[in-house]
Amino acid sequence: MALQDFPRELTAEDQDLFFQVTATALDPEQVERILAPAQVHPETRSVLAVHWHPEFVPLDLIARRIEATFPNKTDELIIPTQHNELMSYGPWTGAEVDCYASGFDQKVQLLIHFENSRVAEAGVLKSMLAHTFTYRSSQLHEFLRAITTPDSLVFERAVRECGADEELIGFVHTVASRIESLLDRHQDGLPRGAIKNKLVRDFLDGLRPRVGDVAINRAQALLKAVKEGVKTAFSLKHFYRATEVIEEVRHLRGGVVIPHPEQFWPILLGGYDVDGVEVWNPESQRYTDFLIRIISEKNRERPRSERRLLVFMGDDCHMGEKTKHPQVQNPAKASRQIGVQPGWTNLGIRKMLLKADMAKETVIAEYTNRLNP
Repeated sequence: MALQDFPRELTAEDQDLFFQVTATALDPEQVERILAPAQVHPETRSVLAVHWHPEFVPLDLIARRIEATFPNKTDELIIPTQHNELMSYGPWTGAEVDCYASGFDQKVQLLIHFENSRVAEAGVLKSMLAHTFTYRSSQLHEFLRAITTPDSLVFERAVRECGADEELIGFVHTVASRIESLLDRHQDGLPRGAIKNKLVRDFLDGLRPRVGDVAINRAQALLKAVKEGVKTAFSLKHFYRATEVIEEVRHLRGGVVIPHPEQFWPILLGGYDVDGVEVWNPESQRYTDFLIRIISEKNRERPRSERRLLVFMGDDCHMGEKTKHPQVQNPAKASRQIGVQPGWTNLGIRKMLLKADMAKETVIAEYTNRLNP
């Protein structure tokens, strides 16, 4: 179908697609994808996974996947970090929190981890996370408004950046308007975690059989540019400050780790009270050696009475991606596996870690000890 022939009116097919991309119940084929890991690591004994996202995938299925991935593991620290929502796996609870570094006027994220018994005392933290979850979800509506509002500067900038023609602009505007209409009708009945920016990407991917890959890929490129513009302009004033989040976590005797160093590197200069820094993940590998060296230097300068900074690596696995048909998966995200971080076995990195006394087994033991009551 040519873009100019795409129907301008909402259809029953659109509504079916909307419910499909916002659904959280898994069919047998999706369950099988979860239970059959793409990689098996029988040689791995120690599993450290403190940065991964269950999304809507049941934890019992995830547990079976982890066991299949690491059939011979003997040592583990596995903590889920759902965005702005506490979630427990085994004896541990965690979250990845959006917050605000006021000294740098920048949004940052923190990984927070607890032993399960602490959650009963976490009323204030839960309220903070609920507020942040709701506020962050509102970004989807700003994303859509940036497309459908006449004379939107964010959209105009994205159009120039992508060189989009009138046909593509009209198609993207129609799709965004359609999603807005469907949200207006059905948002109150949707799963809580469905209200996020990726809903737009997934809806577009669902149109591939009708519109074709070339057109959808062009539309996705334009929408990605719009999304980045919206994120840049998204107000930070309603996020809690990073110091407030850390204070509450410390009150509950939890742990704090800085993820995504390439994105949030200014926070490394802020002297925040954290347990460690993620030096490697699938999106952040450029500064791994540098960060290990800096952490080692900081630890040498610290008094013996102070806890040292630990080195972490995150797989940043999003389990919802694995439920999709392989043809519409994001290959980079779909390749991530809980607990699989090749940085630990890279010979050059491993040598630096051994010199810093930061072998994976050492980090597991030390951080587990800090989190235990």
